[in-house]
Amino acid sequence: MEERNNEQKEHRLTRANSHDSQTASEFIDSQLQLEADAREALPYAFDRCTQPLGPLRQNLFSCLTCNPPPKSASDSYTPAGVCYSCSIACHGEHELVELFNRRNFTCDCGTTRLPATSPCTLRLDHITGIKGPIHSQPAPKGNTYNQDFRNRFCGCGELYNAHTEKGTMFQCIGLAGESEGGCGEDWWHPECIMGYRRDQSQAKKPEPLLKSMPESVGNGPEPLPSQQEEEDQDEELPPGFPAEDDFETFVCYKCVEANPWIKRYASSTGFLPPVFKNDGRTSDGLPGLNDKVLGTEATTHQQTANDAANSDANHRDAASDIATNPPTNLLKRRADDDEESLDVILPKKIRTEPSQNCYYASLPVPEPIRLSLFLKEDFRDHFCRCANCYPSLRQHPQLLEEEDSYEPPLSSEDENVRGSVGTGSLLDRGEAALNNVDRVRAIEGVMVYNHLKDKVKSFLQPFAESGQAVGAEDIKAYFEKLRGDEQAIKAAAVAGSGSGNEDNRREQSGY
Repeated sequence: MEERNNEQKEHRLTRANSHDSQTASEFIDSQLQLEADAREALPYAFDRCTQPLGPLRQNLFSCLTCNPPPKSASDSYTPAGVCYSCSIACHGEHELVELFNRRNFTCDCGTTRLPATSPCTLRLDHITGIKGPIHSQPAPKGNTYNQDFRNRFCGCGELYNAHTEKGTMFQCIGLAGESEGGCGEDWWHPECIMGYRRDQSQAKKPEPLLKSMPESVGNGPEPLPSQQEEEDQDEELPPGFPAEDDFETFVCYKCVEANPWIKRYASSTGFLPPVFKNDGRTSDGLPGLNDKVLGTEATTHQQTANDAANSDANHRDAASDIATNPPTNLLKRRADDDEESLDVILPKKIRTEPSQNCYYASLPVPEPIRLSLFLKEDFRDHFCRCANCYPSLRQHPQLLEEEDSYEPPLSSEDENVRGSVGTGSLLDRGEAALNNVDRVRAIEGVMVYNHLKDKVKSFLQPFAESGQAVGAEDIKAYFEKLRGDEQAIKAAAVAGSGSGNEDNRREQSGY
């Protein structure tokens, strides 16, 4: 009976070893698949830092491990952005926030904006000529930063959590940085663009006041029906928010206020109707469209705005036109006229008088209400480029032509193409290393390989003849024996068990 139990135990062990074992072909296939998956997740080569290339529109990352953001937004903070390659090669084990494409940015890795304990390992030291580690170099000039580098996004300033965030966020084209009153290419929640609170459920959201607007403004598409069957279904867009397929990019209300001349293009060719900031109270403390300001209060605000506009000599004609011919669809004027009067609505450098060649002058004067603009795919073709308008337009090249974003070279998948360090399969990298070895060492290496191959073949031969699977323990024991570890392991085991003497001493022989 005991012999039979031992046979069953050995049979179970053999089956377990067979289940856990792999043939060499299977192992190579699985390894190649893992490497293919890695290339899909990280398709680009990451062996070169982009800093030597200067300012680029490129994919950026903020390292929260190297630069932990303070708990309070008012506390001082030194933001930094690193390029795609450095995010992997230099900060691969750190907590990173992907900021996606940002324009005119030079990689901060290896500069004083990051601790010296996290050097750049990809750049050449100009003094030694050796690749990395580089640290404490002067920080690039010209980079601009916003709250995104602290892992805070949108007008609500919420911390971003990829595991809990739902719905789609949209990136503003960025016409002004934070220091200029804009957002600096921030990412926005749809509901925050319209002034809703994020904790408001779809059912509890107030009816949009855009219904009181003329048909030219519109309410946008009806929200899509909720699909509870899919757990990852994106949240519905708020009422009045344009469908994602209807626009290419947008300008948030902050950047619009920093560049008020662009307001006139709302509803014109290439632009969707304006999306007003509807909520009564917003993150910046300014009221938006609200039925509380209708009636006499709206009249008071209108008069205050007109008085402020008439005091501005640069916009006297435009303000006069608004005062004598107020728009019939005006719902509200801004309540904070002390901070932002009507002089920000029209640009100082753009004439408002009709001009024979000025398309901009024919557009209706905008209302002093905070709004965001949504731009169609061909919006660049419809900006006025007359002598009066072009200077304002030229300050924002992204409005004149589509921007090119830098992308690192793809990782090589062709075994005939020599891959860079950190790319290609392990087999490709091994062959590349072998090709760089001098001839004598290469021949010695091949001889050692052939010797090892013969030994491994003799080890595997009995398993092949008997049909028995090779288990992990068999491989481990064989290589221990091959390295000469077997005797030492047995000796250690015997020494640990003791010889039965009280003092555990053993007689030494050899003399």
